[in-house]
Amino acid sequence: MGGPKFFIKFLTVSDYLVNESVLWSALLQRQKNILFLFFCVLYSCAIYGIESHELCFNFLEGKRVSFVFNFSLSCQFSDGAGYVGFANLPNQVHRKSVKKGFEFTLMVVGESGLGKSTLINSLFLTDLYPERYIPGAAEKIERTVQIEASTVEIEERGVKLRLTVVDTPGYGDAINSQDCFKTIIQYIDNQFERYLHDESGLNRRHIVDNRVHCCFYFISPFGHGLKPLDVEFMKALHGKVNIVPVIAKADTLTLKERERLKRRVLDEISEHGIRIYQLPDADSDEDEEFKEQTRVLKASIPFAVIGSNQLIEVKGKKIRGRLYPWGVVEVENPEHNDFLKLRTMLVTHMQDLQEVTQDLHYENFRSERLKRTGKPVEEEVVDKDRILQQKEAELRRMQEMIAQMQAQMRMKPSDD
Repeated sequence: MGGPKFFIKFLTVSDYLVNESVLWSALLQRQKNILFLFFCVLYSCAIYGIESHELCFNFLEGKRVSFVFNFSLSCQFSDGAGYVGFANLPNQVHRKSVKKGFEFTLMVVGESGLGKSTLINSLFLTDLYPERYIPGAAEKIERTVQIEASTVEIEERGVKLRLTVVDTPGYGDAINSQDCFKTIIQYIDNQFERYLHDESGLNRRHIVDNRVHCCFYFISPFGHGLKPLDVEFMKALHGKVNIVPVIAKADTLTLKERERLKRRVLDEISEHGIRIYQLPDADSDEDEEFKEQTRVLKASIPFAVIGSNQLIEVKGKKIRGRLYPWGVVEVENPEHNDFLKLRTMLVTHMQDLQEVTQDLHYENFRSERLKRTGKPVEEEVVDKDRILQQKEAELRRMQEMIAQMQAQMRMKPSDD
């Protein structure tokens, strides 16, 4: 039910601005005072929680030009009560969030040479790896997977983001890569364990969230689908982190090859029961543009992307791209690759990625961790008995060794 409507008119020199709740008297000696009254109306809108308004400018003919403002305010009040103000609660949450800043951890996993570092630098317009050491083939033979976390503070229009990028150099480089992803699983579990410890402590006001919220898994464009290592990795981690499959170096594929590889990858993911990150459906009250954007993003998975840190001049404009003898591949051209779609997905669904990490993956880890901590009494008794038996056996061995040494000591004088 709509509330009362107030009609306010700004007329000539001696007119008044009248509102049923607010009375202003302003003398319009000069036309610039109209600006003052306009701000007064805006202030009134802020007080009474305006839902809709219309503003018309009429220029009257004559020697002296007057301005006529017909301003219609539509307000809603509760029965017998004024404007309370709880409608401003979202603004308070927004101010606190902007002041506190945001945290996000992104993990990139894939074989060496697929352009992981270049893509990350292109996504966030930063240089996380200024002096990256690239090992030779001989060093990669026995190389193990390492974890390198780089943190950078990014600020855009007053909004601060603490971005942590976790790289995994050495993944898939060794001859035997059977257990190469165990180091990655251990790192993800350690971050969950650390967060659980901080959350259970006394001081929980300044908990740093280093949990991995998203994992870009890079798929080689030179095969005919997923490799056995790709399948085993995603099956091992799909219950711990949000996996987003990414086809690297998409400029090596034609359009038909790209679509064929996408379909093959999705079929194999479904065949092996791998759970990748699913974009949430748009709500019914969202605008059509956002619904169409969500549909396009869902249809683009897995994202076929390219990255480049080089600026190339094309038609008088500086763009990020790759220069070839036959032309230029533009990084931010949606007709050339899915780079913009990947960045849009990451930015528009960053909050959802964090919520899925908190509500699904972290809660699963927390429940399993509590189950292991709270073992049944019979299991604890069995464990204690086994430990006691091991200690008794070790003690008997020590006693036997001491007895043998004493016997040898007694035999030496008799020999002399």
